[in-house]
Amino acid sequence: MSELTILVLRIALVLGLWLFVVAVLLILRNDLFGTTVVNRGTKPDPRREQRPSADPAQAASLRTDPSVIATALVVTAGPLRGTTLTLGRTPVLIGRAPECTLVLDDDYASNRHARVFPQDDEWMVEDLGSTNGTLLSGTTIEGAVPFRPGAQVRIGRTEIELRRGPR
Repeated sequence: MSELTILVLRIALVLGLWLFVVAVLLILRNDLFGTTVVNRGTKPDPRREQRPSADPAQAASLRTDPSVIATALVVTAGPLRGTTLTLGRTPVLIGRAPECTLVLDDDYASNRHARVFPQDDEWMVEDLGSTNGTLLSGTTIEGAVPFRPGAQVRIGRTEIELRRGPR
């Protein structure tokens, strides 16, 4: 082999080793410092700004309308215990990925693990093909199932409960 070929091979080997070292350092940094939690501001709900009418018939209809009742997801167990998400009409994505609404730092959670969404005036929870599964009140779920207030969803070490606010 010529000296030029040997020199090119040496430079390629050194560059390959440096790329490997940088890749290892990036992986270690991500493992040590975890996922970046993105804070998403909540938009004010115009329905909350409405004041009940003095008309008793209209006030009674407001008390029975499920859209007026505040609904929230509350983390009851796990590292994020005490976290509360007020639910609107948009789905809530749960998982390890930074773009999720509720980001879990849990080895047993998938990147896009589960989704909580409204459908036909009730809340549904759906497992998104996670590796370790999603439990609803102790039962493994497949696909979308109704998520009733008081029921608990378990994803890894995290338990999430659907709660309705006062009427």
